[in-house]
Amino acid sequence: MNVHSSKHRCTECRKCFKSCSALTAHRRSHSGEKPFECTVCSKRFTISSNLVRHSRIHGGDTGKPHKCCVCHKAFRQVSKLTTHMRVHPGFERYNCSLCNKRFNQLRAFRAHQRNIHNNRRPYDCRYCGKLFRSCYNLKCHVHMHTGAKPYSCRHCSERFTWQKQLKTHLLKSHNEGNWFTCHICQKKFSLSAHLKEHLLRHEGVKLYLCSECPKRFCTATTLKRHQLVHSDVKHFCCDLCGNDFKSKRSIVHHFNIGVCEIR
Repeated sequence: MNVHSSKHRCTECRKCFKSCSALTAHRRSHSGEKPFECTVCSKRFTISSNLVRHSRIHGGDTGKPHKCCVCHKAFRQVSKLTTHMRVHPGFERYNCSLCNKRFNQLRAFRAHQRNIHNNRRPYDCRYCGKLFRSCYNLKCHVHMHTGAKPYSCRHCSERFTWQKQLKTHLLKSHNEGNWFTCHICQKKFSLSAHLKEHLLRHEGVKLYLCSECPKRFCTATTLKRHQLVHSDVKHFCCDLCGNDFKSKRSIVHHFNIGVCEIR
């Protein structure tokens, strides 16, 4: 730890900061103090930047006449608004003709077509034989069999299998990071992808149609989860009791409740 950072240390959690102002803002996470108040609706905030962001919903961006109809963020130029709109579900520029999934960046769209709609799966799991398109996907899958938890919290002894679990833990337990808040109902999410899925439900957009029944879904993930009810294939096997499962969620729940017995 350098001398500069040690000068600005929180007496509550011992965390160090580069400046006195950063330390002052951090201390409010312990005290609950919210000194910045919206003059329109009286909602209060811990830091000024959150108040500035919030004020946009009241049309507080003078000189920015072009406003987003989804999050109300304002822009000086129409071109900037057009580019911004692509971050919201339903306004993406590139549409996959095979699964109707939409993307706001050409690079992500091409990667999707290359990886998702390519049937080549050269990486196989040595535990259950399941095949994967990439080494990374296989590595993530193997954690389920081995019980490995490579992601550790720097504040406590908790460890996690997935990075997104660590991110959620840091937010909920240590107030580290930023929540993604729904502008409609104020529900908070630890991951931006979860907020995007949530917004689709508000808008009633269901782009993903099941090929086996008339049901439609907001996201490709929920469609894929649903399609398991139409399949008898069980890719996931418990090494302890030999039971097979259709989904990762099912076998994780099986492990967590501890009902399996060694064969």
